[in-house]
Amino acid sequence: TIKMKLLLTSGGLENQAMVNALRELLGKDFKDAKLVFIPTAANIEAGDKWWLISDLAKCKELGFGEVDIVDIAAVPMNVWAPRLQNADIIMVGGGNTSYLIKQMKASGLAELLPELLKTRVYVGISAGSMIVAPNLYEKEMQRLYEEPIVADDEEDGLGLVEFLVVPHMNSPFFPSVTMLIDEVAENITTPLYVIDDQTAVRVVDGAVDVVSEGAWKRLN
Repeated sequence: TIKMKLLLTSGGLENQAMVNALRELLGKDFKDAKLVFIPTAANIEAGDKWWLISDLAKCKELGFGEVDIVDIAAVPMNVWAPRLQNADIIMVGGGNTSYLIKQMKASGLAELLPELLKTRVYVGISAGSMIVAPNLYEKEMQRLYEEPIVADDEEDGLGLVEFLVVPHMNSPFFPSVTMLIDEVAENITTPLYVIDDQTAVRVVDGAVDVVSEGAWKRLN
């Protein structure tokens, strides 16, 4: 078992249950903690970025001692690595999953992450929660999210957990998740946690549970 703490959300820290779970994982007050936000998945998303702004505003509202923003696709490892090492929380935002996993691998972060997470908490939002899976099932997920696949050969995720988070159940922005997930799941062998925006999957040193004020289901 890989020793690490993850909080995998669909829409970010949307409710008190998730905020409490993060504080517990962190083991100290937010004001004494440094957070690095990685917005890289949003790089190739066009249109209104209200959701990204909202995630960042939430970090400010929760009162972290420091909120840094580091795009791993924009700067070399010698720039981003010290800033991630300086953080208590590594938060990876939403956007295009295929692009994000490609940049995680190309930048070298995929390789460094298991070591970093021995002493830091990982918070995923949407795509940031999906990439930690062993396999991303991009073609199946494309039916749910209709997002372009930018790397055909990048089916493998980071493999930090043994399941795949399927975010945005019951969301008006992603109706296909709710309508098609049972059908799509039939072609997938990996366990799936299908979660709404009020739910997070918590992993502590391999032990998995769900923190929710909303709805979720486990398939496979």
